[in-house]
Amino acid sequence: MKSNVTTKRQTAQPVILISLFIGLLAVSFSAIFIEWSSAPSAVIGMYRLWMSVFLFLPFALKRWHEFLKLTLRDVFLVCLSGIFLGLHFLFWIQSLKETSVTSSMIIISLEPIFVLIGSVAIFHQKVTKTGILCMLCAIIGCVVVASADFGKGGEHLWGDMLSLIGTLAVSLYMLTGQKVRGTVSGTTYNALVFFVAGLVLFLFNIATKTPLWHYSGRNWLMFALLAVISTVLGHGLFNWLLDTVSATTISMTILGEPVGAIVLAYLLLGQPVVLLQGIGGILCLIGVFWFLRTHPSHQPNNEENPPSQEANAADGRDRPEGFDASGA
Repeated sequence: MKSNVTTKRQTAQPVILISLFIGLLAVSFSAIFIEWSSAPSAVIGMYRLWMSVFLFLPFALKRWHEFLKLTLRDVFLVCLSGIFLGLHFLFWIQSLKETSVTSSMIIISLEPIFVLIGSVAIFHQKVTKTGILCMLCAIIGCVVVASADFGKGGEHLWGDMLSLIGTLAVSLYMLTGQKVRGTVSGTTYNALVFFVAGLVLFLFNIATKTPLWHYSGRNWLMFALLAVISTVLGHGLFNWLLDTVSATTISMTILGEPVGAIVLAYLLLGQPVVLLQGIGGILCLIGVFWFLRTHPSHQPNNEENPPSQEANAADGRDRPEGFDASGA
């Protein structure tokens, strides 16, 4: 019996590694697709989100009973989470228009640090001295990256600031979602939040009189690729893998997104990586990597959250039905 289990794990390991690589490559292409689109940032984000909702909807409708169980508090938190996600796409996508992919992606890798700060302030999560050192290392790295844009004009520094604001917004999105994801599945939650976030960008486009139509076929292709590849395939694969590997492994893999995007920007966009960006990027990634290594992704097991209950909760909220390998 023991040998059979071992064989099964050894057989599944290549599939897991390939899936992790495909997921990482898919999300890394996000910045490239945005660079290849000439549409306004809010339009790109709106169609990316609403196309993703359309793809998630058939699986979410299979869980229609979850919509009926939502309380007013759940609806409020979902809407608030969607607003933060919409603001994230608004600021971050625009940052890619103002600064280099390298600077924007390195700054956004600060997300785990901001989430930790929020967890300490909101959920009273304890932080160690090591965690503080990790934050300082990552923050210094981002300062070094920003310093590389001095002398390039105000647009580059403004782009760095937009990326930082976008990172704060997505961190608030994660913290808000943590309160509600225990009651709905990942697929249902994503469909609801993506719809609200897209609505935020839609209202922004209406308020600023940004055209919603008459974009080239190339732009519509980029919208679709962002939805299918970067959102559904990339994040969908990661959600599916949560049933097989730990969330820590997923987080460590996603940490490679800035590196993947920077390499792709160098190869496909011809954007060079200057020395200060390289040094700052290494410091930032070391800080975040060090933090993820020393701080588990799940809450520590205690009397209120025993391992079995925590595993069941994670299984129910993180695994999209459409990506369930067991077909359940």
